[in-house]
Amino acid sequence: MNTFQSVDDLNNKVAVIIGGSGAVGFATAKRLASLGATCVLVGRNAIEKSVEQINQLPAGKHFCLNASIIDSESLVAAAKEVELRLGRCDILVNSAGFTKPVPAANLDALTDDLIDDILKTNFRGVFASIRAFQVLLKANRDGLIVNVSSIAGFTGVGSNLAYVAAKASLDIVSDSLAKVLAPDIRVLCVSPGVVDSAFVPGRGDDFNDKTAATTPLKRIGTPDDVASAIEACATRLRFSTGTRIVVDGGRHL
Repeated sequence: MNTFQSVDDLNNKVAVIIGGSGAVGFATAKRLASLGATCVLVGRNAIEKSVEQINQLPAGKHFCLNASIIDSESLVAAAKEVELRLGRCDILVNSAGFTKPVPAANLDALTDDLIDDILKTNFRGVFASIRAFQVLLKANRDGLIVNVSSIAGFTGVGSNLAYVAAKASLDIVSDSLAKVLAPDIRVLCVSPGVVDSAFVPGRGDDFNDKTAATTPLKRIGTPDDVASAIEACATRLRFSTGTRIVVDGGRHL
């Protein structure tokens, strides 16, 4: 009897997407759900924001949960709710984040409060979500964590220096987690360049056009470009852990 299962088959898998109502998070949900995964969209006010998005996914047991990445107790509660309702978590995608443009040379504008907010959201919050879901991810001995990082983490160029620091920290801690959580959980980073979304306040068509002109592939990324890489982590890249997948059109070169 043929027992072969396609690597693209995510039937019976549960994907929890932190920041699931955002552009990258929802693009990821659409891709994973189309392959059979049940998707849980998690975020602040997620139930209010995401009900319409859930209705755009293929029929299934998808649902939304309210939790804040800077509130560890709410993440623990979300993990318990996923276990109660679905009994498992196979894929954790960390796509939530926050930033604010501050020129690198303007040290005074990068205040202590802004530094704390950015590190709390983009680094501590990601770690907290992994901590909350680790037991569920380990249970089936085939867990996957995908952290949405940024080329800022290794180029040193980004929306501000605190964001650069947060993403660099996320990259190196992801490598460490890939060691300590193996073999039951794989850990990967997907590192976009500029993406056509509302993530960075104040960036519009002028910025995007200028960036596209100086990028080797002559365009900026789309949320689906990033989601496609996350999909690959869950399907085609099953022997990969502790590394980054760069999705930037050559921007870092």
